[in-house]
Amino acid sequence: MEKKSRLGRGLDALLSEGGGTTAGTQTQVPVEAIERNPYQPRKTFDNEELASLSASIRTHGVLQPLVVRQVGQRYQLVAGERRLRAAREAGLQSVPVTIVDFNDQQILEAALVENIQRTDLNPIEKAQGFKDYLTRYHMTHEQLAARLGLGRATITNLVALLELPAELQEAVRVGQLSTGHAKILKGINDPARQLALAKEIIARGLSVHATEALLKQLAPSEPPPSETRDQGKSNGHAAPEKTTHVQSIENELRQKLGTRVEIRVKGKDKGQIVLTFESNDDFERLLEMLRR
Repeated sequence: MEKKSRLGRGLDALLSEGGGTTAGTQTQVPVEAIERNPYQPRKTFDNEELASLSASIRTHGVLQPLVVRQVGQRYQLVAGERRLRAAREAGLQSVPVTIVDFNDQQILEAALVENIQRTDLNPIEKAQGFKDYLTRYHMTHEQLAARLGLGRATITNLVALLELPAELQEAVRVGQLSTGHAKILKGINDPARQLALAKEIIARGLSVHATEALLKQLAPSEPPPSETRDQGKSNGHAAPEKTTHVQSIENELRQKLGTRVEIRVKGKDKGQIVLTFESNDDFERLLEMLRR
C-alpha cells in the first residue's frame, strides 16, 4: 500500500475509470482462464522472489486480487503478473480478481503504473514501456507524464536510455550501470569512448560523482601557451605538430590509466609523456599501474 501511494495517479484512479467491481467484492476465476498481459513492460522475473511469494501464497492465499478484463470466455491480465505466476507455481486452481472494462490504452497505462516505481523493474524495461506507449498512441512526453502523474523529465530521461548502444543498455539492464552513469555516457558522442568509459566505471566501481570527475580529467585540453613555447626552446624551433597517431596513443593511455595524458613531441625521436594526478590516492594508483 505504501508503494501504491507513490505511484502518481495510482492504479486506483485507473480502476475507477475502468469500471472495476465495487470495493470489497471479489470474483474467483480459474488460473488457466487468465492470459498474460501483452503490454507488460517487465520482461524478467526473479525466480527466488517468485518462489518466496509462492510459498506465502500456499500458506495465506492471494491476499490482493489480480486485475483482469474479460475477453470472450477468457480473461486477460491487467495487473498482478507476479501473483499469477506464483499462484500457478503454488498449485492454486483459482484466484481472486477484480474485473475491469479497460481498452488497450488503459491496459498499457495500468501496466506502466503498476511497475513504474518498482525497484526490481529495471530502467531499460521502463524506458521501453514508455516508448511503446508514446509510439502506439502518438503522445508527447508531456501528455504521457500527465497521464501517469509523473514529471516530463522522468519520461524523457528514461526514453533517452534507448539511444545508448545495445551493450551499454544491457549493462544498465543488469545493474552494472545506474541511470546516472547512463546520463553521463549519453553526453559522449563517440560510441567507442562511451564503451571505454563504461568498462572503466564497471571495473573500478566508480560512483556517478567519481565518473564525472574522471570525465573531466579525460577531456582533451590544450597546454598553456608558456608550455608550448618551452617545448620549442631546446632547438629554437616550434614544437612539431602532433600527428593523428600520437593523438590516438594519448587517447589509448587516457582510457587505460584513467587520467589525463599528454605526449609532448620536442623533435624527431624526442619528447615527454606527462601524466596528471589530482590527489595522493590518484598518484599512488598511477604508480601501482606503472609498476605492474
